[in-house]
Amino acid sequence: MRNDTHILSVSSLTKAIKGNLEAAFPFIWVRGQVANLSRPSSGHVYFSLKDEESSLAAVWFKDSQQDCQRFDPLTGEVFEEGPRPSLAPSLANGQEIVCAGRIAVYGQRGVYQLVVELAQEAGLGRLHEEFTRLRAALEALGFFAPERKRPLPEHPRQLAVITAPQGAAIHDFLRIAQGRGLGAAIRIYPAPVQGDGAPPAIIAALRRIWDEGWAQCIVLIRGGGSIEDLWAFNDETLARAVYASPIPILAGIGHEVDFTLVDMTADLRAATPTHAAQLLWPDREELLREWRQLATALERTEARWFAWQQERLERLLRGLEWGSPERTLAAWSERLSSGLRLLAGAGRLVLEKHAARLAALSSRLEAMNPHAPLERGYALARKEDGTFVRLTSDVAPDETLRLVVSDGEIPVRVKGENA
Repeated sequence: MRNDTHILSVSSLTKAIKGNLEAAFPFIWVRGQVANLSRPSSGHVYFSLKDEESSLAAVWFKDSQQDCQRFDPLTGEVFEEGPRPSLAPSLANGQEIVCAGRIAVYGQRGVYQLVVELAQEAGLGRLHEEFTRLRAALEALGFFAPERKRPLPEHPRQLAVITAPQGAAIHDFLRIAQGRGLGAAIRIYPAPVQGDGAPPAIIAALRRIWDEGWAQCIVLIRGGGSIEDLWAFNDETLARAVYASPIPILAGIGHEVDFTLVDMTADLRAATPTHAAQLLWPDREELLREWRQLATALERTEARWFAWQQERLERLLRGLEWGSPERTLAAWSERLSSGLRLLAGAGRLVLEKHAARLAALSSRLEAMNPHAPLERGYALARKEDGTFVRLTSDVAPDETLRLVVSDGEIPVRVKGENA
C-alpha cells in the first residue's frame, strides 16, 4: 500500500530543488563557449555555455549589463587606461568567455540556468589560471615566505631604480622622493616594463646592478594597467631572479589592487610607485619635527646633567675643603698653638714657682753670706791658712792675721796674750 506522505508534487519538488541548488551556488565563475545566442527586444541576452560534454542555459539581464567596467572583476585590477566597454553588445556565438553569476531554477519549465552578472573574454581567465598555477608553485618553493625577506636599509643613500624612463611612474617616484629623507643618489636603469621583452631586460638590469655593487637597495616600479599589461611581472624567470638578488628589492607595480609574482617575491611590496618612495624615506618635514623635538629634549637633558654635575662638584669642593691639607695643617697649627699656650702657661707657673723658691733660697743664702755684714761696717779675721777666727783661742800672740773688710783685707798682728 502506498504512503502518500512521501509523494511530492511537482511544485514541491521544484521548490526543494530551487532552494538547495540556489543556496549551494550563490556566486560562481563558469567558462565555456557561447551558443544559441538570442537578443530579444527586452535587451536581455540569452545564450548557452557549452564545452565538449555539457551545455548550460544562461541569461544576462539588461540591468546587469554595465556600459563600462572600471576594474577587472576577476583579478580586482583597476584599468589604468580608463573604463572598458561591457562585453554584452559584442557577444557572439563561438566566443570563449568566462561568466560570473548565480544558479537560478526556473520553476515553470523545470530548468536551471546561470544568471550572469559579469562576463569577460576567456583569455583573461586563462591568464588568471596561469597566475594561480605559478603562484602555487613558487609559494611551495618558499619564494613568498616572510622569514626570508630582508628589511630595507634605513634612509638609503644609494638607490637603483629599474623602470621605463619615459613612464609616469618614475616621474611620480622622483617627485615624492624630492620631499623625503635626507637626500640620496638615484641611478635609473632603463628597461621595458611591458611585453615579452620586459622580463629579460629587467633581469639584465638586475645583473648589472649586482655587478656594480653600488646600490644599497633596488626598486622595481611600473604604473597601473590591465592584467595583460602587468603580465611581464608574473614571469617565472624574473621572479626567480628577484628571489636570488643579493640586494634587497622593493617592488611598486601597478595600483594597490594589483598583485604580481614579483610583488610577492620582493623583500617589500609598495601599493604604487609613489608609495615606494614613501616606504624608502620618511617625510622631511616630519624628520625636522623629530629633530627639533630631539634637540629640545637634548637641551633639557644637558641642562639637568650640568646642574647635577654642578651640585656634585660643589659637594666635592665642600668635602675637599673639610679634608684639604691646608685645612688639616691649619687645624694642627691651631692645636699646636693651643698646646704651646697651655705649655707656656704651665711653664710660667713652674718658672714662677721655681723663681719664688730661688728667691727664698737666695734670701737664705744672702743671709748666710759672710760678706754681708762687711757692708754694714763689720770685719772678719782670717788666719794665714784661710780659716776665719771665731774664738780668741783660735789665735796666738804675734800671729799675723788678715782683717777682711768690705773693700779688701788689712794685715794685722796680735799683740799680747789673749784676754
